[in-house]
Amino acid sequence: MKKLTYRFSGVPVDYYLDHKVSALKKITDSKHSVLITDQHIYDAHPAIFKGWNTIVLRAGEAYKVQATVDEVVEQLIAMGADRKTTLVGIGGGVVTDLTGYIASVYMRGIRFGFVPTSVLALVDASIGGKNGIDVGVYKNMVGIIRQPSFLLHDLQLLRTLPVAEWQNGFAEIIKHACIKDAGLFRQLQAGSLEELVANPKKAAALIERNVRIKSEVVRRDETEQGERKLLNFGHTLGHALENQYELSHGQAVSIGMTYACHLSAKLKGFKDTGKVVRLLEQYGLPTYAAFDADKALEVLTMDKKRERKQMNYILLEKIGRGVIEAIPVARLGKMIRSLQEL
Repeated sequence: MKKLTYRFSGVPVDYYLDHKVSALKKITDSKHSVLITDQHIYDAHPAIFKGWNTIVLRAGEAYKVQATVDEVVEQLIAMGADRKTTLVGIGGGVVTDLTGYIASVYMRGIRFGFVPTSVLALVDASIGGKNGIDVGVYKNMVGIIRQPSFLLHDLQLLRTLPVAEWQNGFAEIIKHACIKDAGLFRQLQAGSLEELVANPKKAAALIERNVRIKSEVVRRDETEQGERKLLNFGHTLGHALENQYELSHGQAVSIGMTYACHLSAKLKGFKDTGKVVRLLEQYGLPTYAAFDADKALEVLTMDKKRERKQMNYILLEKIGRGVIEAIPVARLGKMIRSLQEL
């Protein structure tokens, strides 16, 4: 069992890596905490919630909206939750996003932590303090950056994950390799999803490596003024497609990375699009897809990464080195339309 502590804006966040979920009782007082989870996790792991105040949400991205926030706030009031209450999100990215957001606005801010239960949540969604909700097709349009007090990893919870959820998380792992870690990229090329699912020690080491990559980036640039923008590789077009086509987050990001590689080839002379595409496909992720460019552009131009008439697009100079490219929105529109010809 490992414990790491990262400081963000002077606030410590404790990472309890490869622990047991039963350790939660040592981290937060069960009498003054409320667990927030979704129906799938509650049904799969009922023993976790015995003896805890628990709020169970409907599962899925469709419920990461203000209406859910309002419902949870009403339940917290009914439970008598006060400024000394701790919220603990136990679930995937939707649960962690909602829990962090609710904890940030309830009574102007209360303590919270996460027990991520998916690969995606372990390596990405739970890390970095981004908490928010969707507005229609616009992903994470409303939110706040506020760090949790703790993250607790119990990798035994991954045993009930379907293969599709492992694939979903590997989009973010491959993203980290593309923008920051060529050695990780080569490691993934030499491995397989089946091997990692079957080998908990290898999976734990890989998850920790990715936790460290993202945490270090966020530590250096918590409010996304520079380097943290690199973590959006594949997300600009990916978010524009995700809710329109009912894709999982990983599927959408994978498609987004594929096309970002082609843009990188045009704008940065990137030569390894084929390697990235093959790696994504090796881990069961989609790459090329037919999409309505006009509808995608309509959503894309409302993306948070747009700054007036320019979009900060993340490209690759080479594997392991991502760069931020400010592209005029009008030019980007032409480039996105041209991608349909691939």
